[in-house]
Amino acid sequence: MPDWVHTHLRVIGDRIRLARKAAGLSQVQLGERIGRDHKTIHRWESATTSPHLVDLLLLADALDVPLRDLV
Repeated sequence: MPDWVHTHLRVIGDRIRLARKAAGLSQVQLGERIGRDHKTIHRWESATTSPHLVDLLLLADALDVPLRDLV
C-alpha cells in the first residue's frame, strides 16, 4: 500500500479522536454508541486498522459531525 494511504488513515484517526473528545466521550462510551468494542475505536484512532464506510457513518452520527469532517 502506498505511504500516502497510511498518512491519510492517521489523519482520519486524529479527526475521530478530536471529535470524540469534543463530544466528551471515552473510547468505551463511543464504542457503546456505535456497537463496536473500545479496542476497535483505539485501533481506528491509532491508524492500526481503518474504519469501513458504515463505521464512518455511525461515527459521524454518534459524534454529531458531518462525515466530511472525519475524512
